[in-house]
Amino acid sequence: MSDIKLFTIGFTKKTAEEFFGRLIRAGVKRVVDIRLNNVSQLAGFTKRDDLRYFLRAIGGIDYVHRLDLAPTREILDAYRKAKGGWAGYERDFLALLSLRKAEDRVNRELLHEACLLCSEETPLHCHRRLVAEYLRDRWGDVDIVHL
Repeated sequence: MSDIKLFTIGFTKKTAEEFFGRLIRAGVKRVVDIRLNNVSQLAGFTKRDDLRYFLRAIGGIDYVHRLDLAPTREILDAYRKAKGGWAGYERDFLALLSLRKAEDRVNRELLHEACLLCSEETPLHCHRRLVAEYLRDRWGDVDIVHL
């Protein structure tokens, strides 16, 4: 496989119609959930089992959960609860991806026409952007589109 088209999306501040509509219009074939906690009541229509059903029923889209692309609880807590800065979060999370050797563990075909999912509204301060850019930097042929 040559070029990988990789999408990213966060569900915060999106209606179900907007969320699923964006995925369908983009031609997403699979949602790769990279949240540490994908069963929270705060997730609404994106709780793991509901999301798997909705994706299949509404858009014929597959669902995969990849904890190896999620931050650890410690990294999240340092950023959110201890009010650590984004620079520290980014440094620690990228080090974690490197330690996990994400570029070797993730099947490239899994991510082609797939969409990385997390909760943040925008990709600016979000680990989905970091994952996408990390893999692009290692593989070199990843086209990233933030939905």
